[in-house]
Amino acid sequence: MSVQFGRWNFDGRPVEPDYIAKVNALLAPYAPDGCSSHSAAGLTILYHAFHTTKESRREKQPHISTSGAVVTWDGRLDNRKELIRELADVLTGNSTDVEIAAAAYEQWGERSFAKLIGDWALAIWNPATRSLILAKDVIGTRHLYYAAEESRITWSTILDPLVLLAGRKFQLCEEYIAGWLGFFPATHLTPYVGIDSVPPSCFVRLQPGKREIRKYWDFDPHKRILYRTDAEYEEHFRIVFAEAVRRRLRSDSPVLAELSGGMDSSSIVCMADEIIARGLAETPRVDTISYYDDSEPNWNERPYFAKVEQKRGQMGSHINVSERCSFPSSGDCFAVTPATDGSAGRAISQFGDLLALQGYRALLSGTGGDEVTGGVPTPAPELEDLLVRGRIVLLAHSLKLWALTLRKPWTHLLFEAARGFLPVEIVGLPKHMRPARWLNQKYARRYRRALSGYQERLKIFGPSPSVQDSVTALNAVRRQIECCTPSSLLNCDRRYPYLDRAFLEFMYAVPRNQLVRPGQRRSLMRRALVGIVPDEILNRKRKAFVVRAPVRAVSSQSDRLLSCNRNMVTVAQEITDEEELLEALKQTASGLDRPALALMRTLSVEQWLRRPAVQNVLKSPASRGQRAAPNAGFFCGWPSREHHGIQLGRVESQSIRIEEVDRHEVQQTRSSERGSG
Repeated sequence: MSVQFGRWNFDGRPVEPDYIAKVNALLAPYAPDGCSSHSAAGLTILYHAFHTTKESRREKQPHISTSGAVVTWDGRLDNRKELIRELADVLTGNSTDVEIAAAAYEQWGERSFAKLIGDWALAIWNPATRSLILAKDVIGTRHLYYAAEESRITWSTILDPLVLLAGRKFQLCEEYIAGWLGFFPATHLTPYVGIDSVPPSCFVRLQPGKREIRKYWDFDPHKRILYRTDAEYEEHFRIVFAEAVRRRLRSDSPVLAELSGGMDSSSIVCMADEIIARGLAETPRVDTISYYDDSEPNWNERPYFAKVEQKRGQMGSHINVSERCSFPSSGDCFAVTPATDGSAGRAISQFGDLLALQGYRALLSGTGGDEVTGGVPTPAPELEDLLVRGRIVLLAHSLKLWALTLRKPWTHLLFEAARGFLPVEIVGLPKHMRPARWLNQKYARRYRRALSGYQERLKIFGPSPSVQDSVTALNAVRRQIECCTPSSLLNCDRRYPYLDRAFLEFMYAVPRNQLVRPGQRRSLMRRALVGIVPDEILNRKRKAFVVRAPVRAVSSQSDRLLSCNRNMVTVAQEITDEEELLEALKQTASGLDRPALALMRTLSVEQWLRRPAVQNVLKSPASRGQRAAPNAGFFCGWPSREHHGIQLGRVESQSIRIEEVDRHEVQQTRSSERGSG
């Protein structure tokens, strides 16, 4: 992804050349295709290019619009042709994406952001109004951070320069850490108080002493798609899914696709082959990369991704990730978040070498497939809809079918559906969402929402419960993507077909019983892709997840972990309870059943906070009464969710496959405890 950076001194004082030189040195490894800049009174804007399309190679950024606004853009615009037709007076068929985005802003102002379909982030500095606008796409596939101080604003798509070159130390954002220890932090947070991230589907307008955050687009909760037959739903699914994949094949270099052997990645690869065979793709070819671990008995994906390779007549690249679960030492290298190791393991190095040697610029990912297509076979959303609509006869019929399928009492299923409408203070949190025992009790109470994935009770009025559930699951994906900070070792543009806006709108508008039926998870997807995806993939049981590796990692390194975790930083920060944490570590090392993934996350935070480079940018723990509010700058902190209508909200871990475990964990946040089976 291309890199944007800017600093604006309100008093007009020039930005120091030495500072800009240091920024350029930090940003250069992320974008190898050249750097350009724009300077004005008190302002310097940098753009480091990473080209993925033929149009991007003709871009000149920063771009100056007809009104004098300075625009930088990183992204892929999927509705280029439609916007060019609407703006035919000022655009041509050869216009670049940044020119289209700038022209749209000139024509429609802030309303233009809802018209920009694709994966993108942009910054607009307007000298006439002395304002800066930062905006991101609906899903938040790009990163865009900003630090608003009393005398200046600094923004960047890479977090490192905002932290390392700030010339000051930061308070640790405790809510971010709580989110990391739970189901990923809210999308506007970073680990550093005073540095914020632009939320998905939002723009931030910044002026001296002012900040406004507004949501520019949301799903239409009343949209419904109703057909007479299953075949019509299946045909519509194929159309929107093919378009979602085709849009992400826009590249003038080969595209790499993750192929795990599950339905998500296999369907993307097989559909991409269909599109290329019809001559509808811009990319010259699609290659695959698969991960394996022969030491993990519950995770044998070779037979499944081999079936897809056999179908396409092409073997992909294979990477052994058996060494993925390890704890980095508290070295001197800087890791910007707990999710970043700061060093490269063998699998990551192999992946990076493959990207560089083969010239891949885009990577297709199956993230979001489970959450969107009905990967968790729970009846809860369907039963909730029937409850709210008062369809008692249909409710009784559905309860009977699901009870027989899941082999659970219908009263249990009814209660699990009803509990979503009740306050958590009455029904409590499901077991898998409760804070770990080793967390400080006061800390756990203070950040209960972050630790439980920002869950909210269902509303009876407004969007249907199934739509509310879908948005909750999507918000969890948004939070995960926000935590996947870019790596200079893995230079690529990650693309997510299942998070395509039109595809999501379709999936949220069809009846729930099209997506999931008793004994048929992903019912619509399976039916629609017959003949495109191998039957062995479509008919396989739920994909296995790695379960032994985290325990093995803790056990094999228990001596080092026990010796390191004395006088713990998280204890000093009043995040963990030392005795409980050490006891959990001993029990896991002894083979007792403990939540190993939660333990690994806690240990990763501890190891991250121990790094000297991280300690150099964080303030020492203050007393409880002196601590700042999370990410409160001179702007009076983050506005309330109700005020802006923002629905807050998965992390690519140090290793490639731990992400799959976390994905399984996240998508269960509401549904698994309500009869998923």
